[in-house]
Amino acid sequence: MKNFFNSLKFILFSGIFIIIFSNIHVKSLEKSLDGYDVSNYLSGVLSLNKNDYNKTYNYLKNVDGLEDKHYTYSQIYLYSLINLGKFREAYLYSKKLLKKNLNNFESDLLIGVYHLKNKNYSMSQESLRENSLRKNLDPLQKIVSVISYNISNLDDTPYKEAIENLSLIDSRFENIKKIQKTLLDCFYESESINFSYEKLINDKTVNFLRYNFFYANYLINKNKINKANEVIKFSLENSPRNLLIRQLQLDLTNNSNLKNNFQCKNKSHILSEFYYIVSNALSSQSFFTISNFYINLAKYLNPNFVSHDILYAENNILTDNTKVAKELFYKLKKSGDTYNWFASKEITSLLIEEGENDKAIKFLKDSYFEINNPNLFQKIEFANYLKNNKLYEEAIKYYSDILKSIDKSHILYPQATDGRGISYERIGLWEKAENDFLNSLDAKPDQAYVLNYLAYSWIEKNEKIEKSLDMLRKANNLKKDDPYIIDSLGWALFKLKNFKEAEKYLQKAVMLLPSDPIVNDHFADILWINNKKIQARYYWNYVLNLEETEKDMKNKINKKIISGPDLSIIN
Repeated sequence: MKNFFNSLKFILFSGIFIIIFSNIHVKSLEKSLDGYDVSNYLSGVLSLNKNDYNKTYNYLKNVDGLEDKHYTYSQIYLYSLINLGKFREAYLYSKKLLKKNLNNFESDLLIGVYHLKNKNYSMSQESLRENSLRKNLDPLQKIVSVISYNISNLDDTPYKEAIENLSLIDSRFENIKKIQKTLLDCFYESESINFSYEKLINDKTVNFLRYNFFYANYLINKNKINKANEVIKFSLENSPRNLLIRQLQLDLTNNSNLKNNFQCKNKSHILSEFYYIVSNALSSQSFFTISNFYINLAKYLNPNFVSHDILYAENNILTDNTKVAKELFYKLKKSGDTYNWFASKEITSLLIEEGENDKAIKFLKDSYFEINNPNLFQKIEFANYLKNNKLYEEAIKYYSDILKSIDKSHILYPQATDGRGISYERIGLWEKAENDFLNSLDAKPDQAYVLNYLAYSWIEKNEKIEKSLDMLRKANNLKKDDPYIIDSLGWALFKLKNFKEAEKYLQKAVMLLPSDPIVNDHFADILWINNKKIQARYYWNYVLNLEETEKDMKNKINKKIISGPDLSIIN
């Protein structure tokens, strides 16, 4: 749904107001508070900007009652409460604001959501209605308030009126309206429900593949299992790594409880899905505090929809709160094999970033063997991980297992042959590697990186240089401005003694990838050949000082600085 979230970009910029409080009304604060209180308040704001909600909460608790003197205090405090999962405390604080006539958009929204969750529908409607009638709401607040109220009021609204209310929403939110229309059809069990779902998931203007899950889930609840399986199959053909639908398929196959619970007759669940959409859109524009506010509301309204934790974890990674992200992923590991494997990969990546490579490899291996009957996509991801961590012989085993069970028409065939080819090449089995690369390209000819890998390997062996050049020109057309392909293209021209054109490409590669030892070494070689020896020595000295430069390369470069490159390498 990436394109869908990008299409909502225009609603987000006004949301940044919560992020810039640190520079607002400081003078008025200084007049009304002592230095200790001002320090706590501003420290709380800065902690919120860093998405450290525990610190925000603790700082702001120290200046309890500041909402009487400073309007934005209550908004920031509510953000910290919701992002810490303190919903009851947030509700009571919002009621306190209402009694003082200091209520705001966030506090009224929270009162309405709290009552909706607890099935106090008349009280929910009252609060959400008042919020929707507020003046001077920004576009984000306006659509949130209107849709929240409309959903709270569904039991008292005839189907036709609910659809008419939806049509009144600003046409700029057409994609949200399409989703809401489908969920309304499901809520009211209208005759057009199947048509609505199929129209949505087949919409070519925006990626609505997420709603294959909701359609299949609806069909399962109606005991239409065969039709649900058709929807699942269609979805996986278009998006084979879709976590929602993969786990649903597994739950259905194992006849187990669904890990993601969604009931379209449940107003809390419908509103939860809407808040998820808002949160994802905000996250895509890096408004993480507000995104977390809405994803936590979504989690509160439907705590049994485990996929919500993925977005919340990703937000925490992007704001360097890796401890929280890890906790969420460890929790997610318990939610079925699909989520276990996904969460394990994410935890592994975090461990690698922390420099715990050995621990990461062991953790992912253990996690893989926890999976009951891994599917092909999990197998190839594990094989890729082994390859990327230089465990080539182990990787070859898994690639080979995959290739035994598929034919050339399978979507994974080019990837498996390429991965195994790289592994063979790295352990010196070139004939097998070459055969795999050729098979990969035979199945899928327009793979720029496979073309580059095979062509560069041939060039290094002084084989098939002309053919390699043609392949690299094709790869360069497929992937414009890729520094590795440009370097390979320049190196092929170098080997064919087209030194003028070679310099042009190798110089561009250095500009795009200035810290790569091999790219700089190639550029120095061509500079030397083109009688620019001072510049060549400059680049070789630069390579000698790069941390990534291996000892063997340093020895060769020390010789080049004195006598230049070995011209026997030229074709």
